[in-house]
Parts: sequence; structure tokens; C-alpha cells
Amino acid sequence: MNLLLGDTIAAIATAPGEAGLAVLRVSGPDALTLADRVFAPAGAADAPGGAGRLARAPSHTLHHGWAVWPGSGGRANERDSGGVGEPGIEAGERLDEVVVALFRAPRSYTREDVVELSCHGGARSAHRLLAALLAAGARLARPGEFTLRAFLNGRIDLAEAEAVADLIHAATDAAHRLALSQLGGALSRELAGVRERLADAVAEVEARVDFAEDVGGIEVPAHVVAAIAEVEDELSRLLDGAAWARAVREGVRVPIVGRPNVGKSSLFNALVGEERSIVTALPGTTRDRVSEAIELDGVRVTLSDTAGLRESAGPVETIGIERARAALAASPLALWVVDGSAALHSEDRAIAGAFAGKPVLVAINKADRSAAFDADAVLGVLEGAAPPTVRVSALTGAGIPALKGELSRLLGGGSNGTRLGAATGNPRHTEALGRGRASLGRARDAAQQGMPGEIVALELREALAAVGEVTGDAVGEDILARIFSRFCVGK
Repeated sequence: MNLLLGDTIAAIATAPGEAGLAVLRVSGPDALTLADRVFAPAGAADAPGGAGRLARAPSHTLHHGWAVWPGSGGRANERDSGGVGEPGIEAGERLDEVVVALFRAPRSYTREDVVELSCHGGARSAHRLLAALLAAGARLARPGEFTLRAFLNGRIDLAEAEAVADLIHAATDAAHRLALSQLGGALSRELAGVRERLADAVAEVEARVDFAEDVGGIEVPAHVVAAIAEVEDELSRLLDGAAWARAVREGVRVPIVGRPNVGKSSLFNALVGEERSIVTALPGTTRDRVSEAIELDGVRVTLSDTAGLRESAGPVETIGIERARAALAASPLALWVVDGSAALHSEDRAIAGAFAGKPVLVAINKADRSAAFDADAVLGVLEGAAPPTVRVSALTGAGIPALKGELSRLLGGGSNGTRLGAATGNPRHTEALGRGRASLGRARDAAQQGMPGEIVALELREALAAVGEVTGDAVGEDILARIFSRFCVGK
């Protein structure tokens, strides 16, 4: 990624399709000059240039007029234009009626001069206006380049920049609140305090190493060891809610698995609240996955009704069974349905062996009938595990609220789920803070064992760098390229 961003970029900032308005964004040192080339004020002669009206206008003002083709040529510049072009248009030809919003540096999204042009919605108006801006000399923006410039120019840190994308993609109110909290700097403020305390600890340890004779030795004093432990606890607190925050941020896919005819499809329908899966008394009715999303305490949970798992099946059903096994392997947890009105079957035991340490929620179905076994019998076939079990009746709905509550708890809900705040739902953040916490643990152990201060300082610097990766204080171009490539163009 080229981080020498001294040119002027343009892109459509709104989603494609029919709408009341479309917005185009221009940012860079020549943003006002370029906008003047495609803007004719209302009431003025229909000619490009706008007599420099925008270049002379104060910041944070609106201007009504017409978007026109620039006078510098009749075809868009194909260099870095992404193939956007409008051949055969005369200079000064009207493209659409527009309102131009002007934001002078540094009081803008990117801390550069920014112009936003609002035209009528729909593909043609926006694309013709973009072509005009490129013909006037702008470069087509890369994905996330506006937010990248906001980061590089110091308006936001990297965690806040990533929250912009999370806010756009939020699928639930909880995900929206989490993203908004991080965009507002909740996580960044927590980590700023962590970095300050770490920097103080590093400075004191290194000073003792450099001036051992003056301070009476190179041992790490008790108050620094206590400070290290406090920061380690702070990172642990942030990481405790990571599983729930990630579930809120990304959603979770949960397959409903079990042998044929235990009521998986009926339970799926009861959970989603509508008849989405076909239910019959014949085993093997479900041949392919049927999926539907529900919301549990702010988490978008996509449930999948899968084919019953068994060894002997026809060729078509076998395909469905393989897809069920693939869904089970890809999911962070599983909802296992057993028939509580019949003795446990050898196929139940075979399914239990397939979980391989994966978190499982057991739904003992058909609670409206006489129970053939107790919950301990189910736990007995799960090697070394004791997952939550809930007796339910897909037929009457009994136990369904309790089942949803247990599923939410398995995802990390409950006490952690009610405090999103500065939670670390981004896997990149979680990995970096996990490394930082591990380095702090080693630093604390080394200090308590009386090891040389150089070793403690080395671990503290590793922790400081790991925390800095989250906010962008210590991050390379390769990480920036990976992060911003996931953004949409125009943001």
C-alpha cells in the first residue's frame, strides 16, 4: 500500500441502487479546485469552473448548483480511474443538480480539504459525476482510503478506524452500540492508560539498569511488580468479554445436530418462530441445511437445521449428512438434540464422539412424553465434558426460553454480555492483547524471581508494542493494507 497520500481522491460514498440521493466525496490538497471545475452555481451561466466560488468559500458551507462536465477535455482520464469514463460529453454539459458541502482542513473527516457532492440517487447520476471528477484530475479512491487518511493524519486511531467498518456492517443494535462505543474512543482510552503505565514501568526498570550503582542494584522494586500485575489484570478484564463481543460483532452460526427423528426440524421451527423446515415422521426428511437467523441478547445467531447423522443412508441423504458434519466442524459450538422419550441409541454415542471438545448445548427433546433417561445418562456419553442440558418440547414450546438462555450464556453472555463498553470483539485486537498479557506475565514472574532488569524490560517492551498494535502506535504497512482493504470504496 502506498502511504504517500499527497494526491486528491474521489469516490461514490453511498451504496449503489435507486435512492433519493447519492453522495460523492473528494479529499486532498486540490479538492476545492477540482470541485470548482465540475460545479456551476445556480443562476450562473452554464459553464464549468464556477468562477472559483468553492475555492473562495468558507468552510462548512453548502452551495446549490449544477454538476457539469469539466472544460479540460471530453473524456475521463483513465489513469487510476478504475475504468470510469464518459466519452462524447461536451465541456459544460449539465450532469445533474447538486448540493456541494465544503469542509476545509483540518476540520474534516480526513483532516484534508474535503468536498461532498449530493446528487440524485441512481447509478447514472453518481457515475457520471464521478467520471467528471476523474476527468478534472482526481484519482479514484481505493477501499477505505478516506478513513486511512483520517488515521494517518491523526484524527482517529486504528481501533477507531476499524470501528467505522464495524458500524457500517453492524447487524444488531448491540453490534451497533459496540462499534459506536469504539468509534467514540472507549477502547482507545482504556489502552491509552495501559500504555502510559507500561511506559512508566519500562522507564523505571531501564533507569535502574542504567544507573544500578546510584540506586543500589538492578532488582525490580515491589511497586513496579505490583504495577505490572495491575496492568496484566486490566488486559485480562478486557479479554474476558472478548468471546461475547466477537459474537456481537460477527454473529455466530450454530448447527442443530442429532440422529434422524429426534425432532431437530421441529426444534428449529420452534426457535425461529415459524415453519421453515419440513417436519414428517419419516427419518431422513432433511437432506440439506436450512438456515435462519435469530437475535439472542444482541447476537445474530444463524441456526442451521441439518440432516440427521447416521451411518447407513442413501446417496442423496449422504450428501446432506456430509454437509451437516462440515457445518459442525466449522461452528464454534453445537446444539445437540436427543430424543428424551427413547433410550439412548448407538448413533447418539457416535455423535457425542464427534464433538471433540467443542462446546455443546444438549436439548433433550420430547419433554411432553415420559422420560426414558435422565440428564446424567447424556453426560455419561460425552467424554470428560459436562455441557448444559435443557429438557424441551418442540411440540408445546416448553423449555424453549430456557434453551435460548443457555445458548446465550454459552456464547459468552450474562454478566459480560451486559457490559460491552471497551470490549475487544475484533480478533486482531484480541490476539495482540493476548500477546501483551502473556509478556506481562513473563515480566512479573521474572521480576518476582529476582532476574536481571534487562529481561523484565524486554518483556515490558514486548507488551507495550502489542498494545500499540491495537491503536496503531506500533503497526506496519502490511497490517494497514490488510485492514483497509476490507473497507468499501468511498469510506
